Amino acid sequence: MNLTPNSKVIIQGFSEFISSTHIAQMKAYGTNLIAGVNPGCGGQQIHNLYVFDLVEEVVNEHGIIDTTIICVHPYQVLDAALEAIASNIRQIIIISPGVPSLDMVQLLRKAEATDTIVIGPNSPGIIVPGKILLGTQPGEFYTPGSIGILSRSTTLTYEIARELTKAGLGQSISVSIGSDAIVGSSFIQWLQILDEDESTEAIVLVGQPGGGSEEAAARYIAEAIDKPVIGYIAGTQAPRGKHWRQTGTLAAVIGRDPDFGSAKNKLIAFSEAEIPIAERPSLIPQLLKKAIKK
Repeated sequence: MNLTPNSKVIIQGFSEFISSTHIAQMKAYGTNLIAGVNPGCGGQQIHNLYVFDLVEEVVNEHGIIDTTIICVHPYQVLDAALEAIASNIRQIIIISPGVPSLDMVQLLRKAEATDTIVIGPNSPGIIVPGKILLGTQPGEFYTPGSIGILSRSTTLTYEIARELTKAGLGQSISVSIGSDAIVGSSFIQWLQILDEDESTEAIVLVGQPGGGSEEAAARYIAEAIDKPVIGYIAGTQAPRGKHWRQTGTLAAVIGRDPDFGSAKNKLIAFSEAEIPIAERPSLIPQLLKKAIKK
């Protein structure tokens, strides 16, 4: 991925999922926000960002765009993403939650065919501390360092970053892959990226009830990851059979084991993979320091 202060970034859509505060924060962080795209609003300024009607128009004026941040209505996400791909944008971050599953299936097939990486839906985005902020994460919780954060959560992602910062453990990157039923890039893809990343010394993986991505990640860590990994699973006190609404996984549990997707199953998978597990976010720095010393 091209995640540098020089990366050209656009925003598609100005729905309730992004505000003027988020856009101002990205600009203040040094993110190279080129323009916005909102059909019918070309030539206007929204949140102090010049707006075009089409992605193609932005590319014609500013050249190839590295990343788009999509904030349109969930049912418009597929069209927005396909428009971006058609304009050769190969990094897509989807902030909008609740994107229809069949739309995501279609988008991921197109993304795979064009070597496009998709983060989200229902993601606050990516931050490389001290370099670039793409999305709605609060940059003040982060500090440059060598700890990578991979998460499905939103607010919990930067709560953990704050705990690391307070403990003097800076971060190399923080990525929320999103918590819809079907998301673009997976834990496994990002684990591979961070395992090969020279600036990352250790990884924190943050999971939550719903789906089986944490279990798959645990197996992959045991088989292929050389760097220290610390796990944290939210929702351990959730009642059996309870699935968090934002994960969108209710349909996926029909006909499965009642414990499928439960925090209990995820904790078992982490334990079997010999991944140290923090009982609460405040204990993550302590486990990280022990793992790094080893």
